[in-house]
Amino acid sequence: MAFELVPAGTHIDFIGKRRLCAALSIGMLLASIAAIPIRGIRMGIDFAGGTEFQVRFAKDSNAHEGVIRSVVTRCGVRDPSVVRYGETDESEFLIRFRVDAEDGAEGGSVGADCPLTDEERAQLAATAEAVGGASGESGDTGEVVDRLTFALVNAVGPLDLERVEFVGPRVGSELRRDGLYALGIACLLVLAYISFRFSLRFAPGAIVALVHDIGITAGLFVMWGLEFDLRVLAALLAIMGYSLNDTIIIYDRIRENMELRTKHDLVEVLNRSVNQTLSRTVLTTGTTMVAVLALLIVGGPVIRPFAIAMVIGIVVGTYSSVFIAAPTLLWLETRFGDSHSGAERSRPVVKAPAPPVEPAPRRRKRKKRRKAGASR
Repeated sequence: MAFELVPAGTHIDFIGKRRLCAALSIGMLLASIAAIPIRGIRMGIDFAGGTEFQVRFAKDSNAHEGVIRSVVTRCGVRDPSVVRYGETDESEFLIRFRVDAEDGAEGGSVGADCPLTDEERAQLAATAEAVGGASGESGDTGEVVDRLTFALVNAVGPLDLERVEFVGPRVGSELRRDGLYALGIACLLVLAYISFRFSLRFAPGAIVALVHDIGITAGLFVMWGLEFDLRVLAALLAIMGYSLNDTIIIYDRIRENMELRTKHDLVEVLNRSVNQTLSRTVLTTGTTMVAVLALLIVGGPVIRPFAIAMVIGIVVGTYSSVFIAAPTLLWLETRFGDSHSGAERSRPVVKAPAPPVEPAPRRRKRKKRRKAGASR
């Protein structure tokens, strides 16, 4: 016997709430668009360009995120990101900072405000070489990393420079463009697949649901001031796949029920289909949410943006499969389908059978028996 979290025979009028849910979704999307000029879109280093370098301090040092962030900020870096690698007792950190246009293409004045004396400046090259330098970087980028490294050595203690990575503004722009292309191509492929798997009238509902999921997830990131980077882009593509899977499950049951009932009862068919797949939807969403919450809670800061986007996307994707994709199919069938033209005419008219007629001799014998009984 299959395990069902939702009892069989459950009937919830999901389609009856379609107008309220449509108003709620449109309001969220409009709020997301309005938040762009107010809050702005925070692009990460992957899309806007910047520098990140990983350092390892001695275990007996007093290195922690607050001290490192303070030192890097005093060197002229605005809004640096300092992330600890590993457990709380580890002394390995990833320092990331974005380069704005007014700071120059490759660092500019970043790091020029480091509190270095003439003697310390004379020791800069030797110290940078001792801790690993700028990993082969030359020019302004290497000088910025050397200045920050030297300042961290003086303020915190000896360190090892594990790696240095630099993303230029041009590369960031290309990554941003390629990310938008990836989302657009994915939507087109989904449109083609749904049209082939079901019919052309099923496809727009799936696309509307995907755009709805991506728009609300990205809008919440804008409202909360979170950064967009490659991790968030990967999460958005994963959200599209998850939401599409849930939508296809509901669409498949709708198609099966439409073969058993006429299109005249489409509202009942949609409600029945959503209720029949509700147990599977809840179980799939619940198990996936447990895994994503584990990443969010114990995964650490590096994976946290991906986990946050996935938590939002799973909730919104499940909502859109029920309240966006199915009502969109209903609207298309009602407006452009033939639910009222051929459905009722094609239904055969069956007349009630006439009552059987008894033969005349049998009726006479029955009358005689009645008269004989009355005479007695």
